[in-house]
Amino acid sequence: MRIGAYTLTSPLILAPMAGVTDRPFRQLCKRLGAGMAVSEMVSANSLLWGSEKTRRRADHLGETEPRSIQIVGADPQLMAEAARYNVANGADIIDINMGCPAKKVCNVMAGSALLKDEKRVAEILAAVVNAVEVPVTLKIRTGWDKNQRNAVQIAAIAEAAGIQALAIHGRTRACAYTGHAEYDTIAEVKQHVSIPIIANGDIRTPQEAKAVLDYTKADAVMIGRAAQGRPWIFREIDHYLTTGELLPEPSIEEIRDILLGHLQQLYEFYGEYTGVRMARKHLSWYSKGQREASVFRDEMNRTTSRSAQLQLTTQFFAQLIEQQAA
Repeated sequence: MRIGAYTLTSPLILAPMAGVTDRPFRQLCKRLGAGMAVSEMVSANSLLWGSEKTRRRADHLGETEPRSIQIVGADPQLMAEAARYNVANGADIIDINMGCPAKKVCNVMAGSALLKDEKRVAEILAAVVNAVEVPVTLKIRTGWDKNQRNAVQIAAIAEAAGIQALAIHGRTRACAYTGHAEYDTIAEVKQHVSIPIIANGDIRTPQEAKAVLDYTKADAVMIGRAAQGRPWIFREIDHYLTTGELLPEPSIEEIRDILLGHLQQLYEFYGEYTGVRMARKHLSWYSKGQREASVFRDEMNRTTSRSAQLQLTTQFFAQLIEQQAA
């Protein structure tokens, strides 16, 4: 799959997730098979660009191409300025968020709220595409609610504006993350436009990824929550799509090594204080389903130092390895 001048190494993309897809996690998922990883969303409000949080979200130092930054906002000119700012700071691709269902985003008519205003969609897309020379992509939902599924119309507007790839989450804004994603709308969009289509929503296994690709004829799939604590899902899906065979589950030792490497990257990126706290959710995800995981998580949530966190993690996995060998 190509986005502008970039040919992705696999048709698998890490979805943008607030508080999750920071540089350490993007780099890890790329190393484990993701063809592209999209950043956390960056506000188009220039007053926030100097904040520490925004600087971290726009930090691509050492990250492999293509570096995709997602921007969010409702004003065409502010979105154009945000696109220029992020390109100047290393973005290879600008992604526009018109899919976020969060109330605080929709209440300012950004994210998926924009799907109700096709005229404003066209204005924003044109402003951003004309503002930068890098490829611009778009992420949407199927519509505002089940009675207003207008993804086909939005896709046509996007293609006409020069958008070079379109990701579609198979839920409406009203659905949030409840129920099951539907792929009929994604398949319909694929029939009506020629730009690459990326299917997103409830893709948790290699078999589901292949089924969605086969059904929708999409060019790629986007993985979000299923990668939390399982960043190796990308290599599993890639192997299955290539060979039709399932890879064995990673060993406890490999999971430990991936996790410890991830923790070190978090500490280096955020510093000890914030890194330890950011690591807690990842430790919870990695340990899910393991024996004594709840006890481990409880202890982990009380640690405040890098050394204590690493020691607890090492001990937890040593116990798992010992139990496995018994």
